[in-house]
Amino acid sequence: MINLNELTIKKINEAFKSGEFTPADLVDAYIEQIKKENGDINAVLEIFNDAKEKASRITDFSNPMAGIPIIFKDNILIEGKTASASSKILENYTSTYSSTATTKLEQAGAIILGRANMDEFAMGASTENSAFGVTKNPIDIERVSGGSSGGSAAAVASNMAICALGSDTGGSIRQPSAFCGVVGLKPTYGSVSRYGLMAMASSFDVIGPITKTVEDAEIVFNTIKGVDEMDQTTAEGAGDSNTKKIGVPRNFLKEGVDEDVLQNFNDSLQKLEEAGHEIIDIDIPSLEYALSVYYILVPAEVSSNMSRYDGIKFGERVEGENLEDGYFKTRGQLLGEEVKRRIMLGTYVLSTGYSDEYYRNAWKARNKIKKDLEEKFKNVDVIALPTTPNPANKIGELKNDVMKAYLSDIFTVSANVAGIPAISIPSGEVDREGKKLPLGIQFMAPWFNEERLFTIGKEFEDVR
Repeated sequence: MINLNELTIKKINEAFKSGEFTPADLVDAYIEQIKKENGDINAVLEIFNDAKEKASRITDFSNPMAGIPIIFKDNILIEGKTASASSKILENYTSTYSSTATTKLEQAGAIILGRANMDEFAMGASTENSAFGVTKNPIDIERVSGGSSGGSAAAVASNMAICALGSDTGGSIRQPSAFCGVVGLKPTYGSVSRYGLMAMASSFDVIGPITKTVEDAEIVFNTIKGVDEMDQTTAEGAGDSNTKKIGVPRNFLKEGVDEDVLQNFNDSLQKLEEAGHEIIDIDIPSLEYALSVYYILVPAEVSSNMSRYDGIKFGERVEGENLEDGYFKTRGQLLGEEVKRRIMLGTYVLSTGYSDEYYRNAWKARNKIKKDLEEKFKNVDVIALPTTPNPANKIGELKNDVMKAYLSDIFTVSANVAGIPAISIPSGEVDREGKKLPLGIQFMAPWFNEERLFTIGKEFEDVR
């Protein structure tokens, strides 16, 4: 009997080498776990029927990812497999090619177990916007798992896979990781190829890992990173492991943060200080505009990227009385409310008379945020914030409060606006109605300095 709860990628690799169990044995164990847990949680949309056969062919374990079962978010393409982005309009779409991340993991010997639920087209922060039902939080199934990579985070948290891939546009890896008590890495924009990732907001999107430990996140990231000729935004940069000075933007923690979250964050900083780190209060006024910048620029890019899903170029089609009627019925009936909301918002900010007032000014503010962070990183090695302002909310609690739902991204969006790497690590728990709900602490580093995040993350895991 394999104890899934105690596994890490390194432990699995050692077990493979010693003959304790085989990749096929492990795939069987995870599939059984999915069948046992997924009915309540709804994290996995499909188990791939070729996973065990592929696992049985793995005999070389020199690569740490060889034979490692992994779940993919439903917007990352795998040739020959369904990729629906959890939307009715793509319910029957079969990928004709694989993403670069898929190819790199398969070349390393990883076994793709299946595809995970998500907010439709990655638009949302709760996985309540999936066309195939909400993903529930494994710790408390009355609460959300977070989003948009909620299925990926819930799958790892409930031992349905040792690791998962998600995508992060404004916090979609880190926020559900915090809600579910796992590790989530948002890499530097351009460090991981977006080729084969369904575009939400092309200048923000990045693929990253969700794991149980920082070391596992590092292993997966090192497998999928790198320049790709199929994605001209990919790049490489030099980094270091300096983490002595931790900057804390106290001005950003004044209002709207749950008292228990703030107390947990301060306790976490104290542990790091006792371990030898220097905590430095910093002031970054422009961060207060990051959420506004995000909700102007991202819907604008959404409006452009979603135009292809019209039932003619891409997607299922609802027949109408004529071409125009069919177009409106297709998008009206097969796209969810949140997707339509963001398309309309983005189309508005790009429209004549408003693009100067909103879109171009948002880009100016984005560049200001980048410059301010670059300046602060001259004096600190990493910047720390809570991952979320609150623990996981109950399912349906924010259904009629869109603004409060959007505010759940307030601490995560700045990393996407600037393109810097960030990681969320479990930092403790808070008691809510008899349930111990996970919290996360977030560390941000300069561009291409993921190594700093892995260093500070492992140090925090040792002292938390």
